[in-house]
Amino acid sequence: MFLTILIVFISLIGLICLHELGHFILAKRFGVKVEEFGIFLPPRIYGKKIGETIYSLNLLPLGAFVKLYGEEKEVEVENHRSFSKKPIWQRVLIVLGGVVSFWIISAILLSIVFGLGAPQAISDEENHTLINPKVQIISIAADSPAEAAGLKIGDTITSLKLKITPKESLRLPTGQENEKPAPYQTEGFGAGLKITKVKEVQEFTDAHRGEEIILTIERGKEVFDVTLVPRVSPPEREGAMGVGLARTVIKSYPWYLAPIKGMEACFNMTEAIVVGISQVFGNLVQGKGLPPGTEIMGPVGIGKLMTQVARMGINYYLQFIAIISIYLAIFNILPIPALDGGKLLFLGIEKVRRKPISQKIEQNITTIFFAALIALMLWVTIKDITKLF
Repeated sequence: MFLTILIVFISLIGLICLHELGHFILAKRFGVKVEEFGIFLPPRIYGKKIGETIYSLNLLPLGAFVKLYGEEKEVEVENHRSFSKKPIWQRVLIVLGGVVSFWIISAILLSIVFGLGAPQAISDEENHTLINPKVQIISIAADSPAEAAGLKIGDTITSLKLKITPKESLRLPTGQENEKPAPYQTEGFGAGLKITKVKEVQEFTDAHRGEEIILTIERGKEVFDVTLVPRVSPPEREGAMGVGLARTVIKSYPWYLAPIKGMEACFNMTEAIVVGISQVFGNLVQGKGLPPGTEIMGPVGIGKLMTQVARMGINYYLQFIAIISIYLAIFNILPIPALDGGKLLFLGIEKVRRKPISQKIEQNITTIFFAALIALMLWVTIKDITKLF
């Protein structure tokens, strides 16, 4: 468990460091002086100056940063090494360097996954040349029977059966009462209904709402039974058990096709995530609240998901990291001060006004939004922690 948590931590910090490396590379390319490249946030534990840049390791394990000359303070004299004195198009590219790095990371990871063998969702109707098709849990609703039963994302449902206690009609004949009857009987399915399609799970749970059912679950190398009761009247879009399901198979591609498939998957995932986030914002603007099944997660919640996915294998884990990288890219480009998108917003205003906004005003606005984001992160983190206990 400790090793898994360590891998998850290194993965998240690695994503942020590579993001900052994107800013760093473009800043160097355009001749901006990089004063410091730091891993974690100050106060500083150790720093070494190489050339004109200090490379530091800091105390607070909350990310990484790049400090550019002239980005935070006004440069009184004209200096071609200052970020603020560079043409707008160069500053835009330096800011975008960090955002684009997330998409590059995602495409590379997905290319590796497609080379190793990518878990891919397929329809119930697809039945040709499939190797070990299975039905996996891809989401779990809060306060659902599935969550109460301890099911996890990535679990495979291999079979289903109805759990019933012995009835009067099932009692043994006179003279055999001392023989212990089987505690559970399975109606109509013998040892259980073998599951290979999503609709088999849906039809079974719909037919047995309000009754105890037994799911045989495969989690990594473990195989065990879980008992739960599908809800008679579940919330909208959650289903009787409260799980999202996908029928999956593992498909691999030759080395020359894997990068193409990786870039295609990166584009398709980005499109799907943008559509999903747009729906969430649309609902919030209209006062409808979050769509059913939508949940906001912080670092703790994401870390918990990552530890679950890590147990499923390297290809699943790399694919999940790629998805997180896309989410970070999209979130980072939102026009919110304190994010890269906010910096782009200020640069756009400067282009229209033909003069920059006062750095003091920009810093004050950024500080306010940064404090709001920290408060939101703390609230979400506390909420995630309470769910662990």
